[in-house]
Amino acid sequence: MAGRQSAGILLFRERDGQAEVLLAHMGGPFWARRDAGAWSLPKGEPEPGEEPEATARREFQEELGLPVPEGDLAGLGTVRQSGGKTVTAWALRGDLDPGRISPGTFEMEWPRGSGRTRSFPEIDRVAWFGLAEAAEKIVTGQRPFLDRLADHLDRPAG
Repeated sequence: MAGRQSAGILLFRERDGQAEVLLAHMGGPFWARRDAGAWSLPKGEPEPGEEPEATARREFQEELGLPVPEGDLAGLGTVRQSGGKTVTAWALRGDLDPGRISPGTFEMEWPRGSGRTRSFPEIDRVAWFGLAEAAEKIVTGQRPFLDRLADHLDRPAG
């Protein structure tokens, strides 16, 4: 994986005959007041020489602080986000309690130009959404993953 790339896992479950996906709200001050378009599948950038699937598994655990549920990954392909980064994703049937997450953190200068470095969670919350609501919440460039998951499950995305 060269250039600006990342890989992640789109966890899904079935509730009352409807598919739901687990999305993470991006942490830090830029995203704090945003909701629509501010959610993502747990993902991140590869370590040197790391295979995309290994990156997806590692980043899921790092971002959520929980192990990747058991099960077979189903490839959802790659999309290119508006900023130029490409994201490769896999779907995984599983379940977890969003209240159990223990997110990783990152540091940045905040407020900008202040010379002070602060620590922020990589994600500040996670939640389950039906596919139609998820399409409103997820970063625009990642919406094709929801359509591909719906195709994988053989149902409309909403």
